Amino acid sequence: MRHLAALLLAAGLTLCVASSTRAQTEITLLSPNPIQETINKLVADFQAKSGTKVKVTYGTGVSTRKDVAAGKAQDVSLMFSPFPDALRTGNIDKRSATVIARMRMAIAVKKGAPKPDISTPDAVRRTLLNAKSIISVDPEQGSVGTAALLALDKLGLTQQLKPKIKWVPTGGVVQDSVAKGESEIALGPYLSDMRNPGLDVVGALKPDAAPPIDVTGFISTTPSNRQAARALLNYLASPEAAPVYRAAKMFAASDK
Repeated sequence: MRHLAALLLAAGLTLCVASSTRAQTEITLLSPNPIQETINKLVADFQAKSGTKVKVTYGTGVSTRKDVAAGKAQDVSLMFSPFPDALRTGNIDKRSATVIARMRMAIAVKKGAPKPDISTPDAVRRTLLNAKSIISVDPEQGSVGTAALLALDKLGLTQQLKPKIKWVPTGGVVQDSVAKGESEIALGPYLSDMRNPGLDVVGALKPDAAPPIDVTGFISTTPSNRQAARALLNYLASPEAAPVYRAAKMFAASDK
């Protein structure tokens, strides 16, 4: 009986140690802040399912790329495309590249204002050409601005619209400007966090008017726990995560 009790005690201690070790596993994640609400939810789900703790750092789309290029990559780093400088540094494993979702661009107007036609690329061109003023995030400070520039280039309007586009530091400034009637049209991300009560989001621009932005995840070349980092990245790109992206008005990786 004593021998059995000793065995049970030893087994219990082993399980406790294993459980404690599992609970103490911690990895880090770097993410652009336009998708913070979505990532927070997915990270919470992952932590609950895996027992792995994830410490998340957020930054602008541009600053996250710069952080990775400067050697500040986390165990898993999420970036908006394009990111050539980050890839050149060797701080992230190129082979681990995984598209987890895609973000679309949208047009928004002041609440109650007539909603312009954005149903086709030609309709979007007319809407932007007829607008008195347009506002978006400065491409030097946020990836949303880079996406806005790509959309204007695809529509062939880059030069024509230069005189009436205002570039500002953050998406919050963009939304406030349109809500106050200071700017007529906002070019911003089609995301659930674009919810200024003074705005009406007209809708997402179709891919033939504005290319969706890939959100790509990478594992560091020197992760603290490669297995846990891979598990997190796999989860963020999984079918299980897809409904969370769609609820946030994003494309899941599997969506066409």
